[in-house]
Amino acid sequence: MYFKKIAAVIVLFGLIGSGIFSYHIYSVMLVPNTNFNSKEAYIFVATNASFSDVKADLKPLLKDIESFEVLAKHKKYTNNIKAGRFLISKGMTNNDIINSIRSRNLPIKISFNNQHSLADLATRISSQIEANTSDLLMVFSDPEFLEANGFTNENALAMYLPNSYEFFWNSSAITFRSRMLKEFKHYWNKERLSKAKNIGLTPLQVLVLASIVHEESKQVSEQGRIAGVYINRLNDGWPLQADPTIKFAAYQLPYYKNTIIKRVLNKHKSIKSPYNTYMYKGLPPGLIAMPDLSAINAVLNYEIHSYYFFAADAEKPGFHKFSNTLSGHNRNAKAYQLYLTRKGIQK
Repeated sequence: MYFKKIAAVIVLFGLIGSGIFSYHIYSVMLVPNTNFNSKEAYIFVATNASFSDVKADLKPLLKDIESFEVLAKHKKYTNNIKAGRFLISKGMTNNDIINSIRSRNLPIKISFNNQHSLADLATRISSQIEANTSDLLMVFSDPEFLEANGFTNENALAMYLPNSYEFFWNSSAITFRSRMLKEFKHYWNKERLSKAKNIGLTPLQVLVLASIVHEESKQVSEQGRIAGVYINRLNDGWPLQADPTIKFAAYQLPYYKNTIIKRVLNKHKSIKSPYNTYMYKGLPPGLIAMPDLSAINAVLNYEIHSYYFFAADAEKPGFHKFSNTLSGHNRNAKAYQLYLTRKGIQK
C-alpha cells in the first residue's frame, strides 16, 4: 500500500510537470503574440544583421519578446539570420513569426523614371532596396562593366529603362545592375532593333534622341511628331537646335548649378559643349535625361511628315505648334516669347 501511494504521488507530479511543460510549450509556440492593430506589419532584416537587431525590430510588434527569444533559440534561428523583407500578420504565434522570418523573404515592387543622372538614379533606388547610394553609383559607373557592355560614361543611363520591377529588398547593387542589363537586352528585341536600323540609328542613339524628345514634351500624343521633326533634321544634315540640350550643357557649368533655366537665350546658345546642338550637328554624346518608354516608342515609330520646326504653344501650355517653314516657325516662336514676357519670365 505504501509503495502504491508513492507511485501515485510520482504519477501525479509527473502529470503536473507534464501539464506545466505542455502549457509552457503552448504559451511559447501557439499563443498569438502580436501587438499591433493593423492587419499586417513588415520587418526589414539587413544583410549581416544580428539576432539583437532582429529583436529590436520585432519588439514594438510583439506582446512578449522574451517568449519569442526562447523559441528562436530552441529553433536555432538566433544563429541563422536571413536578410530580407518579412511579413508579420496580426495574430501570428511565435512559431509563425519564426517560420516567416526564416524562409519567406517577400519581393517588393520598385520603380523609377525621370532621373537626370546616374547619381539621381542611385539615390532613387537606394530609397527602395538595401543597397546604398554610394555602392549603386560605383557599380553604375564601373568602367570595366561599361566597356564590356558597350556603354560609356555619357550614355550609361541608357541601360536603365524606367518601369516597375520586382526585387528582393536585400538585393545588392550588382544584383540590381545585372537585372537592369538583362531587361535592357530583353527590350531590344529583333523588332525594335530592326526599327532602329531602318531609321539609321543604333539603340543607344535612339535613347539619346528619346531623351531629347521626352524633355521637349511629356505629352505622349505629340512625342512622335517631335521625333519626326528631329529625324527630318538629322536626315537633311541640319543641326537639331534642341533647347533641352542647351539647358543640359548649361547645368554642367558652375554658374548654372542649382538654377532653373525657363527661357533659352542667345548667351546659352554660345556655350561650348558637345551637348550644344545649336553649335554642333548630329546627336549629342549621351542622354540628357532618362526618357520614358513612351518617348523611346515615339522615336522608333516617329511620325512621317514635312515639319522641320516646332515651338511651344502659348495658347495651349504643354503642347507645341509645328511648321514646315522658317517664317511660320518665327511667328509661333514670337507668340510664345511674348507669352513668356507677359508672365514675367526673363531667364
